[in-house]
Amino acid sequence: MPPNTTATTGDKPAESGRKKGRKARLIVLVLVLALIGGVAYGGYWSISTVRASFPQTKGSITLDGLSGPVDVKRDGYGIPQIYASSDEDLFMAQGFVQAQDRFYEMDVRRHMTSGRLSEMFGKSQIDNDEFLRTLGWDRIAEQEYAKELSADTKKYLQAYAKGVNAYLRGKDGEDISLEYAALGFTNDYKPAEWTPVDSVSWLKAMAWDLRGNMQDEIDRALLTSRLGPQQIADLYPRYPYDRNKPIVQEGRYDELSETFEQSGSGSSDGSAGSGDTGSSADGSSADGTTGGTGSGSGTGTGSGTSTGTSGSALESQLAGLYDVLDDLPTAVGVNGNGIGSNSWVVGGEHTITGKPLLANDPHLSASLPSVWYQMGLHCRKVSATCRYDVSGYTFAGMPGVVIGHNADIAWGMTNSGVDVTDLYLEKLSGDGYLYDGKVKPFLTREETIKVAGGTAKKIVVRQTEDKMPLLSDRDDELVKVGRKATVDDGAPDRGDGYAVALKWTALEPGNTMDAVFAMNRAADWDDFRKAAEKFDVPSQNLVYADTKNHIGYQLPGKIPTRAKGLDGRVPTLGWESKNKWGGYLDFDQLPYEYDPERGYIVTANQAVVDPEKYPYTLTTDWGYGTRSQRITDLIKQKIKGGGKVSTDDMRQMQTDNTSEIANMLVPTLLKINLDDADVREAQELLQGWNRTQDADSAAAAYFNAVWRNILKLAFGHKLPRELRVEGQCLWVDPVDTTGPVDDKDKVRECGQRDGDQAQPDGGDRWFEVVRNLMEKPDSDWWTTPEAGTRPSAEKDRDALFERAMIDARWELTAKLGKDIDSWSWGRLHRLFLKNQTLGTSGPGFLQYVLNRGPWKLGGGEAAVDATGWNAAGGYDVVWVPSMRMVVNLDNLDKSKWINLTGASGHVFSAHYTDQTDKWAKGELLDWSFKSKAVDDSTVDTLVLKP
Repeated sequence: MPPNTTATTGDKPAESGRKKGRKARLIVLVLVLALIGGVAYGGYWSISTVRASFPQTKGSITLDGLSGPVDVKRDGYGIPQIYASSDEDLFMAQGFVQAQDRFYEMDVRRHMTSGRLSEMFGKSQIDNDEFLRTLGWDRIAEQEYAKELSADTKKYLQAYAKGVNAYLRGKDGEDISLEYAALGFTNDYKPAEWTPVDSVSWLKAMAWDLRGNMQDEIDRALLTSRLGPQQIADLYPRYPYDRNKPIVQEGRYDELSETFEQSGSGSSDGSAGSGDTGSSADGSSADGTTGGTGSGSGTGTGSGTSTGTSGSALESQLAGLYDVLDDLPTAVGVNGNGIGSNSWVVGGEHTITGKPLLANDPHLSASLPSVWYQMGLHCRKVSATCRYDVSGYTFAGMPGVVIGHNADIAWGMTNSGVDVTDLYLEKLSGDGYLYDGKVKPFLTREETIKVAGGTAKKIVVRQTEDKMPLLSDRDDELVKVGRKATVDDGAPDRGDGYAVALKWTALEPGNTMDAVFAMNRAADWDDFRKAAEKFDVPSQNLVYADTKNHIGYQLPGKIPTRAKGLDGRVPTLGWESKNKWGGYLDFDQLPYEYDPERGYIVTANQAVVDPEKYPYTLTTDWGYGTRSQRITDLIKQKIKGGGKVSTDDMRQMQTDNTSEIANMLVPTLLKINLDDADVREAQELLQGWNRTQDADSAAAAYFNAVWRNILKLAFGHKLPRELRVEGQCLWVDPVDTTGPVDDKDKVRECGQRDGDQAQPDGGDRWFEVVRNLMEKPDSDWWTTPEAGTRPSAEKDRDALFERAMIDARWELTAKLGKDIDSWSWGRLHRLFLKNQTLGTSGPGFLQYVLNRGPWKLGGGEAAVDATGWNAAGGYDVVWVPSMRMVVNLDNLDKSKWINLTGASGHVFSAHYTDQTDKWAKGELLDWSFKSKAVDDSTVDTLVLKP
């Protein structure tokens, strides 16, 4: 660790922060000139402005409000372990320390969740703010804080806020972080005090990131402009329950009432059930077509609710919605696409230690700093007045630990994918909306958006009686929903048009914050389940292990029941009360497992349950289980014949980069006869390849390029523009064309999505699509149209594969050179870490200073080492294992962990990205927990004094 020039050995009141505004601005100007002149970027800025904001990590600081001294012990990576004698002191210190390292990040997050980014960054963020104000996350958080949370939780939130504000007291922006110094050139923004609601609001942002199938709901509607029901069904195939096992295989449903039969008859509170949706739980109806909107003629097809939307109907409105979602800051994730995670637990009978091992690596979009913050929270003596001894990962801006372990239990999380959002079409009528034949008034509120350097803007937010906000009010395209949509004969007259409203569990007050603290102090399985019962949003797969040699799984969350015939796959007609949600499943109706006979539990976003064994529909859009089954197979291989699993075995499983789609395709690709010697040379890379995607593998580079070109040729050119990558332009038949079209009558359509959001993205849904078509070599999907530079179109699977291999060879020649010996997957598959505000939209020199990378990575899409890339857009990494951990329940001090970046959000801190190199190599750090181990690893100690 570099010398800390701000450390003192005496008392230092928090309110005595330095005033260096004028000097800081001068240093920034010097840096600009230095950069222009080619001087190394750190030479000038790091002297004053940068170090002015570095945290004090040694000596002592006086904080008003503490009841006793608090020790903050940091290891060589700057990871803090906090020791206190009361709960309030513990969480006050947590707030102070997180603010030391990450306040700018915390400030940006609270502005995002409250729809106030324009106050910091000006008019460019007005559209984002309008959308986020419409969702009203901060308002829901205020209601939660006022009415839902326990007295203890409120006390902890207040203590945390007090700690943050103790850090802020007496400081100007440039004393807090370099970014504030940069913002000072464009506005006079000054950070405000932290509030308890600011902490609660961030849970809404994470719930949005993990909201379920909303994107699939949009995409299926968009596909109807060019594809028929069976084609859409091809692209959303059945979940392969026979091949990729669900999470719960031996779960007990004793609590479920015997009156609930497989057909479903309602939930225990008398609300409508969701067991009989008219379609199977895998998302296909009995006749094999998808439910949902009709195509072309406007007649609904399949088992879902029919809006009868034609090609000129809902697609442009939903594309408008997609544009709004896609424009939200990356700090909220990649908006649902590809979001996943791995978490699994192996019981003691199968481990070297004889006690459980638990692994977790959540997959999120890469951000700098990482979304996670590592720390330990320790009561010097656990008692009635100080109840916590916990360590793990949390979010900067939120007290407690989200994922980790205490002295008795460990837990991990993956996204369940449960469907907790529905889009509703609403019939507008004057100032209200139609509902069961009557016009109801909207609930409205006026919001004022303040704009740095500009004029404030007022908007009106409209909601239905069920508190569903009208998302269409925030986008001009969405307003067209009722002007163009065609619907069935039973629909009301179009009139002023239909609006698009959102029903989402997170728009109701809940008590997830209570669950965080309850989980942190849980001592056994019963405590853990009681805590999980409070975990309402987002719905997560929770895995569990304890020091008494038990393992378990619980699905928590508010999970809606829908009326018979509805399954949440497509937008729902909002003008009939029968289409409302009926309520929520009771906690005792949710799946769980405890000490299954097989001795392990794997969750990686696959199906939670087999629909033949569980009477409720949780979603029709599971992940397809590629990662989960690979993890399961690795565990089985290890324990076969009595083998035992070690901590390092768990780490190696986390970094397994085997390509499952390569296992399926390579044997066929090797049989393709190729005339071109250069292409044959590339094909030979696949001969003997072990299908692993190491960063230095030329075979992995070539195969993934072939896979990308197969997807583009077979599917990408057939999708509507709203799903294709921006800038990809094709001459296509006009929408609603039924017969052959002359070339002169074709229209030019260009894709509209960012490269990391477009389709086909190449994930394991596409694995399943291609798997189902492999035995249909003459399927229309394998055909390609003739083009000006390609007079001979591909007519079958092998011809298309041949073309993909040729195209891949010359694509990589252009990108990596003709010499295949110089090729490597890591040269294509790179990770860039970008500061999520000024690092993406600030001046070029500032982006250079704030951002890091690239790193050349192995792994890949739907591999266990899930360094995700979007095949439609390119090979760069778009989401990552945002952290990795392995908890050893036999000896917690032998647990391991790593973060994507580092503890610090300060750009030139030694801990800005000091974990990234090790993370990229698949390495883990030692994770100290007990006091002796923490002391042995401590480098700096700061005492916070009352």
